[in-house]
Amino acid sequence: MRILMACIGRMKAGAERDLVTRYLDRAKATGRGLGLTGFDTSEFSESAARRPEDRMAEEAALLLSAIPAGARLCLLDPRGRNLSSEDFSARLRGDADSGIAVAAFVIGGPDGLAPSLRDKADLLVSYGAATFPHQLVRVMLAEQLYRATPIVRQGWRRHRRR
Repeated sequence: MRILMACIGRMKAGAERDLVTRYLDRAKATGRGLGLTGFDTSEFSESAARRPEDRMAEEAALLLSAIPAGARLCLLDPRGRNLSSEDFSARLRGDADSGIAVAAFVIGGPDGLAPSLRDKADLLVSYGAATFPHQLVRVMLAEQLYRATPIVRQGWRRHRRR
């Protein structure tokens, strides 16, 4: 299963970008033997529309343009569920085991995600009630994707021993 991150906002050089790169490189290396590939990122600039609703709608269209049809769509949204690393990993493994070709993780812009995009989501995930800059959310997501690979590998080994 290919992992894709689609994000509003571009990462500039610096500590956050370095962390995202480090975690995604680790995830690629560990995920390879599990059938988890890609760990690619699509970045889009924030909309310049005047009204927040218009900005969210434009950004939703950009984000959806990066996501292949049939992908499992997971949005990072404060209204979402708080998942433990183990639960997050179990969902990833379940998607891979059920033949999902692409798991797409979406991070919106400063105004949030358009309701029309949230309606298409298979899962909403939250990192808590606080608001975080998209750069930090991207670091947290990259870290969770990396952390998921050894957890999935551990479960896969247990499953094969049975």
